[in-house]
Amino acid sequence: MQTTIEMTNERESLSTRIALHPFLAGMNHAQLALLTDCAMATRFQKSQTILREGEFANRFYLIETGHVILESGEGFGDPVIIETIGSGDLLGWSWMFPPYVWNFTARAIERTTAIFFYGTILREYCERDPALGYELFKRITPVMMRRLQRARRNMLAIHAHDAVLEPAGVFASPFLDQELDVN
Repeated sequence: MQTTIEMTNERESLSTRIALHPFLAGMNHAQLALLTDCAMATRFQKSQTILREGEFANRFYLIETGHVILESGEGFGDPVIIETIGSGDLLGWSWMFPPYVWNFTARAIERTTAIFFYGTILREYCERDPALGYELFKRITPVMMRRLQRARRNMLAIHAHDAVLEPAGVFASPFLDQELDVN
């Protein structure tokens, strides 16, 4: 059983880790205190699924060490890898936007440490403190846009690759019969 001193030291350590994480750099002390209030340290093993596309989104993570792949398209054949993220990155923005459903699946590709945040609690804090919500929104939006644009580029590249690989004779030509009769 942990003593009060050990729990206080862990909390102080977590608040320092939160304050020093690049994603949160420059946030004020009151905002960092609210974030610390709904946070805890966590770890993921290699190959562990962290988020699953289509499931309820109620949390997010700040990656401290390790790497995570984001992929999409499960159920439509092989998933498409959108991006590999690592130290200093945000994992999970869907907790902030209705309908609160994950847009990607995330899987640790090596042992990964992160700070876990309860998104449902944090949404309530954002409702009470719009400045906190706006600050998080400003930080999450560029991440969201970059990932959605990367997903679009990857899927277009796959589509273009598939189109190039299709045999030329697949498409019907009104002149095909004439061309065959010439011989």
